[in-house]
Amino acid sequence: MSVYSFKAKNIRGEEKALSQYEGSVLLIVNTASECGFTVQYADLQKLYEKYKDRGLMILGFPSNQFGGQEPGSNEDVSTFCQINYGVTFPLFEKVDVRGADKHPLFGYLGEQAPFEGFDMNNSEAKMLSMFIQEKQPELMEGNDIKWNFTKFLVDRKGNVVERFESPIGPLDMERAVEALL
Repeated sequence: MSVYSFKAKNIRGEEKALSQYEGSVLLIVNTASECGFTVQYADLQKLYEKYKDRGLMILGFPSNQFGGQEPGSNEDVSTFCQINYGVTFPLFEKVDVRGADKHPLFGYLGEQAPFEGFDMNNSEAKMLSMFIQEKQPELMEGNDIKWNFTKFLVDRKGNVVERFESPIGPLDMERAVEALL
């Protein structure tokens, strides 16, 4: 099994097999339009533009599970991303990324790249960890996504190589992306 075994509906509601991305390096990200990490869309787009011709594909999966930070419709999400960040990489329908109703892809990603904790040397990671532990400690349990903008790097064969937690910016992952291209 690999990420290519899964299907998901794109932002327009059309079912897409992830096998269409076979042979590409994937960066799969759960996103939200009203999160403190939303500015990462800009660097995700920069990364995509820089490496798409070498085989990088970024897949954005909006989710409203963390603080209600993705309240709009799929059309609202698409418009927001295009107008504010010029996003041209594929976006998918809003999905649950944790819990009983999570999209199967995110269950698989969490199994393949378990949560290893936040980097407490990173001030944003330290603040996010403290916030979650105080406000929603149940989010810290298990390998499910902890917050918006968790990123999974997948090699050209569909194997999950690495998980990057929310506070790690897309440009901080550039070396890991290049290594797979």
